Amino acid sequence: MAMDKSYMQAVSEEIQPARERAVRTNKLDGGNRSRTGAFPAFFKQILPPLVAFFVFVGGWELVVKLLAIPPYILPKPSDIYKAGVENASGLWVSVVTTIAEAVVGFILSIILGVSGAVLLASSKLIEKSVYPYAIILQTIPIVAVAPIIVIWFGAGMNAIVIIAFLIGFFPMLSNTLIGLNSTDHNMKNLFYLYNANRFQTMWKLRIPAALPYIVAGLKISCTLAVIGAIVGEYIAGIGGGKGGLGYAITVAASRLQTPYLFACGLSASVLGIAFFLLVNAFSKWMLSSWHESEMRTEN
Repeated sequence: MAMDKSYMQAVSEEIQPARERAVRTNKLDGGNRSRTGAFPAFFKQILPPLVAFFVFVGGWELVVKLLAIPPYILPKPSDIYKAGVENASGLWVSVVTTIAEAVVGFILSIILGVSGAVLLASSKLIEKSVYPYAIILQTIPIVAVAPIIVIWFGAGMNAIVIIAFLIGFFPMLSNTLIGLNSTDHNMKNLFYLYNANRFQTMWKLRIPAALPYIVAGLKISCTLAVIGAIVGEYIAGIGGGKGGLGYAITVAASRLQTPYLFACGLSASVLGIAFFLLVNAFSKWMLSSWHESEMRTEN
């Protein structure tokens, strides 16, 4: 027995230094790989989309030029760029107007959507009574509701903000409600055992547990708010120098200014992408430290 103990002690003394050397080597190799492999990995990730973009734009330019298609039917990318530069001041005013309308509508959809979901989740009776009408409101085409909104609130920013809010409201309500109703029952039982009231359970347990669902609703609602603002500008937009992208698109289409029409459409697309990237960055900042959907995994 003593021999076995001495033998095991000798083996462990031999293994321990080797293990420490292996750990140090792995750390050094991992650090070197992270330093030397970060840039090539990023380059490999960004290179294919860039190549595809330049091939698409170059092919578009070449085909339109070879076929001699008139700019009012299909403009070349160079025509679109030229129209955007020539109308840069008016385009910028339209973009800023649409941003203001979309942001206000988006904030309203967050506040009322999350508040409404909390109210519905607080009582099954309220949820069964009210939630079907929220679904009905979502199924009504916004184009059919927009004229009524204009009659009630008048043309201009007020009506456009309400239209943007209505489009972005249901994703926030639905996703938040799903998250609140998906709270772990064991955790709710634990709060019950500690005599937590409804407010404490909602604020300290159910809302934090629903954060991933709320963030998912934000990602959907932010792009829909931009779409809602532009759709609202088609119907309730104001003209002159205060019109948004929807009004600019309408004017450009009526005047057959197709290159500028494309420039406005691309600006709206870039605006939606920028909104989504901001919300996505917020999502990573909020969830990356604790939720698996945003945590970095080791390969």
